Amino acid sequence: MDQVLATVPRWADENVLLGFDTADDAGVYKLTAELALVQTVDFFTPIVDDPYTFGAIAAANSLSDVYAMGGRPISSLSILAWPAKGDTEDLSAILKGGAEKMREAGCSILGGHSVSNDEIMFGYAVTGLVHPARYKPNAGARAGDALVFTKSVGTGVIATALKRGIAADEHVAASMRQMLTLNRAACEAMLLFDVHGCTDVTGFGLIGHAREMALASRVTLEIAVDAVRFLAGAVEYARQGAVPGGLKNNREFASCAVESRRELPREIEDLLYDPQTSGGLLISLPPDQAEPLEQALPGAYRIGRAVTRQEKAIVLI
Repeated sequence: MDQVLATVPRWADENVLLGFDTADDAGVYKLTAELALVQTVDFFTPIVDDPYTFGAIAAANSLSDVYAMGGRPISSLSILAWPAKGDTEDLSAILKGGAEKMREAGCSILGGHSVSNDEIMFGYAVTGLVHPARYKPNAGARAGDALVFTKSVGTGVIATALKRGIAADEHVAASMRQMLTLNRAACEAMLLFDVHGCTDVTGFGLIGHAREMALASRVTLEIAVDAVRFLAGAVEYARQGAVPGGLKNNREFASCAVESRRELPREIEDLLYDPQTSGGLLISLPPDQAEPLEQALPGAYRIGRAVTRQEKAIVLI
């Protein structure tokens, strides 16, 4: 995709504060000296069986990029691909789940667009607001910063285990609860501190999104693997080989930027590349503010630090 984007014509617009140059979570466009738009889009195929839950998760996932920028979502447009002979009750449940999650976020749905397709896909284009001087790009990490993460890892592996019929009900339920949790509280908490950079960990996995932050910020991110929290059951399912295809793609894409200073079990390494849905925020901030952030946001925890740029963008310790 980087090669393709390099061929796309660009033109100067002083109001574009953040475009697609740094693989960031969303675009930022300045309207006035006090106000900017945050814009993003995300949609995907079902990862759970229940249509209502899928719709709600799709909404939470679509909202996440706005929260990662430090923005407040205000409006959205739904995006739907649906089979011509699909069950209309399932469709209604998907839309209802998405609408109620958007209502929870205080984000109005203004309309949407649908296409006929054999495979179901659903999500939203979301618009938010942020002060032009206060958005949080992935390019802001500084050497010496602490890295704080706000959720556990493993939603992709557990979704795959569910499809294979080997996932325990309690593990699926815990994964769903996490995916349904908005990153709003994490956004509100981080805005209380001097955050230098932020990204949400979604489809590229923890290593993939950390790599983008490191490259954009021109630093190396050291990740303490033992500090990373995994969803209950995820390690065992990964050990059994229940890994999604996207995980393998993530490894192929990002592993060249990774140095591991320890030997890791295959299942742990797999989980670091596991594509996440509605994943947590990876926050870079001064080390003396990491503990206060953890206290302000229950569930947040340190997973590493940013250091002066080394040969590799990511170092696993």
